[in-house]
Amino acid sequence: MVTHTKRRTPKPTPEVVFDDRPGASDAASERARMLGSDDPLTRALAPPPGETPHQRAVRLQAAAEAKRISDLIDEELNRQRAEEKKGPKPVKILLLGQSESGKSTTLKNFQLMNSPRAFRAERLSWRAVVQLNVVRSIRLVLDAIADAAEAQGLSLTSISANNSSAPTPTSPSGQSVAHLPSPTSSNGRSPASDVIYQEDLMTPAHVALRARLLPLLSAEAVLLSRLMPVAAASGTSLREIENSHAPSSSSSSIEKHGIPQDIPPLTLATKPNGKEVSVFAGSAWKTAFTKMLNAGRTEKGIGEDGIDWSDERDPTRVLHACGPDLCALWSDRRVRALLRRNKLRLEEMPGFFLDSLERITALDYLPTDDDILKARLKTLGVTEYRFSMQTRNLVSHNWRVYDVGGQRSLVTAWVPFFDDMNAIIFLAPISCFDQVLMEDNTVNRLEDSVLLWKSVVQNQLLAKTNLVLFLNKCDVLKAKLQAGIRLGKYVISYGDRPNDFEHASEYLRRKFYNIHQDHSPASRQFYSHFTSVTDTKQTIVILENVADMVLRENLKNSQLIS
Repeated sequence: MVTHTKRRTPKPTPEVVFDDRPGASDAASERARMLGSDDPLTRALAPPPGETPHQRAVRLQAAAEAKRISDLIDEELNRQRAEEKKGPKPVKILLLGQSESGKSTTLKNFQLMNSPRAFRAERLSWRAVVQLNVVRSIRLVLDAIADAAEAQGLSLTSISANNSSAPTPTSPSGQSVAHLPSPTSSNGRSPASDVIYQEDLMTPAHVALRARLLPLLSAEAVLLSRLMPVAAASGTSLREIENSHAPSSSSSSIEKHGIPQDIPPLTLATKPNGKEVSVFAGSAWKTAFTKMLNAGRTEKGIGEDGIDWSDERDPTRVLHACGPDLCALWSDRRVRALLRRNKLRLEEMPGFFLDSLERITALDYLPTDDDILKARLKTLGVTEYRFSMQTRNLVSHNWRVYDVGGQRSLVTAWVPFFDDMNAIIFLAPISCFDQVLMEDNTVNRLEDSVLLWKSVVQNQLLAKTNLVLFLNKCDVLKAKLQAGIRLGKYVISYGDRPNDFEHASEYLRRKFYNIHQDHSPASRQFYSHFTSVTDTKQTIVILENVADMVLRENLKNSQLIS
């Protein structure tokens, strides 16, 4: 039997390509070595295929520079740790409370107390925040007008922005101000005496006014692109985002036509989703904002305050051009009645500036200290503020103040990192008894604040930490009670007690005190203050008292005083 074996065709020998470029063999061997590693990070850092010797040299040089900077940072951190070990321990304070409770405003007050120059040097950044607060408040009003107009059958597109028969009287300052006709009933009575559904009807003049204010939404997009560097994560640069919405017309065009003609109203695709604007904690957003402005500015128009007054991209120009219409909108009685019917109380929201429109829409507007304290910009993450403060009758100490998120679900996450605090300042906004959480409209905000306070009080890791309670936003609470909003309607246990600030505030303070006494793991003093942290003078006095208390307790724990 003859066995036939199949002849195998020999595989061709792989072609050997000799790359005689200088450094080519080094790059190839480096890539082969890194790709053969079991470490995924090492493989990810492997040189790109086909890297030229020049590209390799540039890459290695950049890596060496990055390592040098990293080593310098590590060296500085080690130096700071060594200095802190040698000197006295810093006094650490944690600010805690639900969103919009006033934590960031309290932190600003600490900054204003101890570094007023640095605080005021950031006015350029806060100017944009104030403007964004104004635009987003106006957006809520424009949306309410649009909904009401559509419900009445008024077209939002067929009415021209210039189609208004309303007279334009002169304001006390002599500036021409747009005006809407004052509504009157058939019997000649004032609208205040009409029923609500008659006095809040929109007219074609309101629709025309809304159309004239639509360019503000494009100004909103510019402000967002400047304040939120993370918005460019899609790959579009901030400058490109800004250019897509910013005016390119000259200042004479604004003066002539009122609004830059090449700013289109935002379409549905480009409108923000309505969620609150937020930035990561720290000063990174301020740095990015300043860098963006510096990128395209010239020295010619920059004033002593650092603002480039010749910048045609500045949304201030749009706000200024819309100023008369903005004032007319906010002072219109029908619009205010519509907001009341919709239970849209803008005055009680953080970042409310509509009562100061004439001042804020001025071309030379710069925010005051009070403006910065009132400005609302949600922060994510942990903010640390370091300073030295000399309290009454005591020597100077180093302080660390931390601002963290206050959601109850995050308490277990942050507690292990802040168990060495000297004190926790807990901010409870007692004015929010008739509001619900933005993230959960089934939970009353006051109830959520009480539950968060209880979780902090009973936490074993915080048993030795002094708790200071700020019953905040007392000014808003007074206004609500005086307006006839009854606390007993929302807090059933309040019953038929007098609906005034004195009784309501003391009742709420007693509730928080009882939780402190009943749930504290160890006996400790209860400290509470009625506050309005946007009131600078009052808040600074309270913070000085808190600082004295913290240092006295610190000395007691050190057995230096009895």
